[in-house]
Amino acid sequence: MRYGYWLPVFGGWLRNVEDEQMEATWEYASRLARRSEEIGFDLTLIAELNLNDIKGADAPALDAWSTAAALAAVTNRLELMVAVRPTFHLPAILAKQAANIDHIAGPGRLSLNVVSSWWADEAKKYGVHFERHDDRYARTAEWLEIVDQLWKRDHFSFSGSYYQIENSILRPKPISQPRPLIYAGGESEAAKELISERCDAFVMHGDPPDRIRSKIADMSERREKKGLGPMSFGVAAYSVVRDTEKEAQRELARITDVKQSAAGYDNYQQWLAGTKLDQHVSLEDYSVSNRGLRSGLVGTPSQIAERIAEFEAVGVDLLLLQCSPQFEEMERFAENIIPTKRLEARRPGRGSRFPVPQ
Repeated sequence: MRYGYWLPVFGGWLRNVEDEQMEATWEYASRLARRSEEIGFDLTLIAELNLNDIKGADAPALDAWSTAAALAAVTNRLELMVAVRPTFHLPAILAKQAANIDHIAGPGRLSLNVVSSWWADEAKKYGVHFERHDDRYARTAEWLEIVDQLWKRDHFSFSGSYYQIENSILRPKPISQPRPLIYAGGESEAAKELISERCDAFVMHGDPPDRIRSKIADMSERREKKGLGPMSFGVAAYSVVRDTEKEAQRELARITDVKQSAAGYDNYQQWLAGTKLDQHVSLEDYSVSNRGLRSGLVGTPSQIAERIAEFEAVGVDLLLLQCSPQFEEMERFAENIIPTKRLEARRPGRGSRFPVPQ
């Protein structure tokens, strides 16, 4: 199992807790990222929204791509999975930016999480055209084709419904070969068909292992029918690690104390309206994003380790964690859950390409 986490670019993950002691600042994000690779984490997902959908649109939110470029230079091993929304980025320009960050980071450290936009108000406030759900995936298909081809060859031309490229050249090419990994998630038919054909990994909202098993089977069957190789699979999860189950349940009650007047509630309603989910979403799911609580990583270290083993058994190879306050809770998770033998290989000074700032 690989262990990843959302970088707290929104200053937290709890819609019902105003101050989580994890500021949306470069100082906090960089300190967390540098520490995370020391204690055994493999990957950070850097979400992309120009407005803050967790704490409210008026709250600070870090930019994903400039943050990723900076983190590439001050970390050593951490994979940087950067979210990108095709409606906000011209494909040739993004391909160029990503290739440059790939060189800064080193082979295998930059990856993309391709996300079709859902927040109509954000698009309006930033002057971006907002399209219907299936139209966004049609755009994304063209976008992925252009990015992939420009990473691989020069003098590339493309004429589609959304983009036109004429004799384009992109150098230097990415050093990650055959290309930086492309992750994506989605529950609509349009999303699953596109992802199974064009992406390398499928990331899912939180759900119990039995439900995840069926999703993995579905995507694996789609890949096989297309004559493509196996994908890797990630699952979102919110973690609460405590010495006793009673303590874990007390923390769970605190973070799911739903207040519909919270600043992010209107944004959440827009997300529900702008996506196509395969099941009902509760107000408890509103409390923690990405249905993270449904994964069941709430309890004692032994209970959580057992749950992780269940995910591994159904084919999951990446857990994408949220927790709060993040610095302290990631330390707790690493100490109690991530196998000790993995940590020695991640100590500073063992094959590092860059020094770790103190």
